[in-house]
Amino acid sequence: MADQPRRPRTLNDARSEAEAAFKRATTKVADAVPKTVAVPGVREQVTLRIDQDVLAYFQEGGPGWQDRINAALRKAAGK
Repeated sequence: MADQPRRPRTLNDARSEAEAAFKRATTKVADAVPKTVAVPGVREQVTLRIDQDVLAYFQEGGPGWQDRINAALRKAAGK
C-alpha cells in the first residue's frame, strides 16, 4: 500500500484541534445541585418587578403588605 501524501495543516485545522483538546481538558461533569429544604419563616431578599396597581393594592392595607403578598403567592403556588 503506497503512502499517500499528507495534507498540509491549515490554521483552521490547528485551531479546531487546539479547541477540542482544551475542551476535553477543561470540561467537568456538573455536580448534582443539592436540594435545599425551605425553612419556614426564613426570608430571602430578592428583586421582583410588580405592576404598580398590584403593589398599590397590597400596600393599601398598611403595614404587613409584604406578608399579604407572600400569602397570595403561597395560595397561587398551592401551599
